[in-house]
Amino acid sequence: MLFNRQAGLQPDPGFEEFVRSRSTALLRTAFLLVGDRGHAEDLVQTALLRTALKWRKAQGKPEAYTHQVLVNLVRDRWRRSRRRVAEDPVAALPTAPADRRNLADAVVDRAVLMRALAELPPRQREVTILRFFADLSVADTAAAMRTSEGTVKSYTNRALAQLRESLGVPLTTNAMESNRA
Repeated sequence: MLFNRQAGLQPDPGFEEFVRSRSTALLRTAFLLVGDRGHAEDLVQTALLRTALKWRKAQGKPEAYTHQVLVNLVRDRWRRSRRRVAEDPVAALPTAPADRRNLADAVVDRAVLMRALAELPPRQREVTILRFFADLSVADTAAAMRTSEGTVKSYTNRALAQLRESLGVPLTTNAMESNRA
């Protein structure tokens, strides 16, 4: 795990359970944010280490806290590199559909979606990934991004509108209602 037992650092059982249950989802979120699996793994390890070091503070809402750390790490990376998500990270996606007949369609769909996400401004991309891929609530997304719930809703509406336009998806009442949650 993240701790060296010989150095006398003992992990909290709650933290270990959190890592076991959420690390795959955190990796998926990090991958969607940066577009590179290796870098996503590094970011998740760093985020988990920082969460572990502040576990008393984080244990009330560890997922929101860890997502906040993860988003901050990604923003730091963006500031340093000024690069956007790679245009074709499809081959490195962590999961693949079990049905091989639909594999080609799924790869094409993922490529189209990844390109559409890459075209979003960074804050809109963060909101979209945290809300719809990491499945965070508006409140938890706001906490992770250190912004207000109203700002999250505004970014979400703008991002969804741009994605609908990019992907050629018509605006529906159901899509509008799902954003208000």
